[in-house]
Amino acid sequence: MEPTQPVSSLDELIKQRREKLKKARENGVNPFPTTFAVTHTANAVRLLCEPLSAEGQVSEEVAVAGRLMTRRDMGKAAFAHLQDRSGKIQLYLRKDELGDAAYDLFKNQVDLGDILGVTGMPFKTKTGEPSIRVKTCHLLSKALRPPPEKFHGMTDVEVRYRRREVDLFSNEEARTRFWLRRKIVTSLREVLDKDGFIEVETPMMQPVPGGAAAKPFITHHETLDMDLYMRVAPELYLKRLLVGGLERVYEIGRAFRNEGIDTRHNPEFTILEAYQAYTDFQGMRFLTEKIIDAAAKTVIEKTWPTPEKGSLRVDVGPMSLGPELSEGNKILFPYRGRTFSLYASSYPGGHFPWLSMGELFKEHLGLDYRALCRDNNWKEAAKKAGVSIEGNPPDHKFFDALFDQKILPHLPAVAFVHGYPAVFSPLAKCAPESPDVAERFELFICGDEVANAFSEQNDPDVQRKHFIEQARQRQAGDEEAMPADEEFVIALEHGMPPAGGLGLGVDRLAMLLLGAESIRDVILFPLMRPLDRPEAAGADAVTES
Repeated sequence: MEPTQPVSSLDELIKQRREKLKKARENGVNPFPTTFAVTHTANAVRLLCEPLSAEGQVSEEVAVAGRLMTRRDMGKAAFAHLQDRSGKIQLYLRKDELGDAAYDLFKNQVDLGDILGVTGMPFKTKTGEPSIRVKTCHLLSKALRPPPEKFHGMTDVEVRYRRREVDLFSNEEARTRFWLRRKIVTSLREVLDKDGFIEVETPMMQPVPGGAAAKPFITHHETLDMDLYMRVAPELYLKRLLVGGLERVYEIGRAFRNEGIDTRHNPEFTILEAYQAYTDFQGMRFLTEKIIDAAAKTVIEKTWPTPEKGSLRVDVGPMSLGPELSEGNKILFPYRGRTFSLYASSYPGGHFPWLSMGELFKEHLGLDYRALCRDNNWKEAAKKAGVSIEGNPPDHKFFDALFDQKILPHLPAVAFVHGYPAVFSPLAKCAPESPDVAERFELFICGDEVANAFSEQNDPDVQRKHFIEQARQRQAGDEEAMPADEEFVIALEHGMPPAGGLGLGVDRLAMLLLGAESIRDVILFPLMRPLDRPEAAGADAVTES
């Protein structure tokens, strides 16, 4: 059936659907029943039909429910496609088999986008397509708004973010991306669980917002009459668990930072933080490689378990999603015009490149990095390098600008960069050979910071000193400097074992693995500016058959 021309307005389409809703009720049909006994998914029906020859039929009756995505009416018969969580299955409906009332309901009161429940016999058509010969058809939920134009799905990017529920049922790419994101997160847990880590949950509302250099969101507890802060990181609570003897802990959850919104930043995002006693930042380096190797393998396989036998293979079709093969069948991930391997074993020495910040500053800026760290004269260094920042920002902004503008563009596609200034790493230990340089690394992939780790500071007196300096910087106007957390220092006074800690951006890792250009593509409901008219978010092209 050829696509019809869009009806004059969305309001008119909604009006027509409400009239059909009214007609169905007048005919004694409940358009929003309570339940439907599903026996099979669409994928399960396809599996039942696999051994059949053309026009063969299974003797087992099935019951499937899902959203009506296409229909082709042919007088006293019709073909349609029903979509559930496992995919689509074709329906074959005949008036003489359904009965006049049920067929009339399907033909005259059912629209694209409605949720239906059908029972019938699985079979293969003459062309070999798995299908269901429908015996009964039930309207389970009347869709009062039409779906996007069925041949192109939801195409307006901003509308896709605002109306994610519509994006998911109308775009196979969106569903695949979020299924694979879930598998990525599962792979993170599997690696850590296998290594003896314990997954925990720490407070999201905190009296002191610590663990990262970031501006927090503020909320208020009425009963206690106190301000609380949405956590910028779970770090300090997780390290208190090391004091408690848990030794290996991790958390995957939300963090909140009151910052700008762009393709790499959303104020609410998912972070993995893991802490391991009796190791250091080198131990975290190897753990990071192991985690990313496993996540890459998950996306490469493009499968996930189903309730039926075997696993469902994702057919990504023409989408630019996930890895590709290069010479010698080496698996590479494409991202922002570059291709790279995410298997550490494929690099010289079996590890991702390990680059020294000092050597990078010397190579690309001709500067004595250790002297800069000692003198903390980042503003003058930025000026000499031709890097300018408006206003009077704190010193770490000049360091960031130097690195981002003069060094980051020259990094290989995947690289660890280690040896950050100690003054900008208040929770990390210093390198024994240089007290002005922290035992800290960041992992960069295609210019994006994906992970940050260091040897954790466990000397309470040193940590208190660093907090005092951070408080001084806050008073001087640095809103991202950490406030002093005396409860954390008291915890350290009970004795925390030497430890390495890792923070990994789950959303950014998903972006890289799935080829997403914006962080909004891998967050189900990213923060958006409110619209004056909410209904405008559903104004993508629509059609009715």
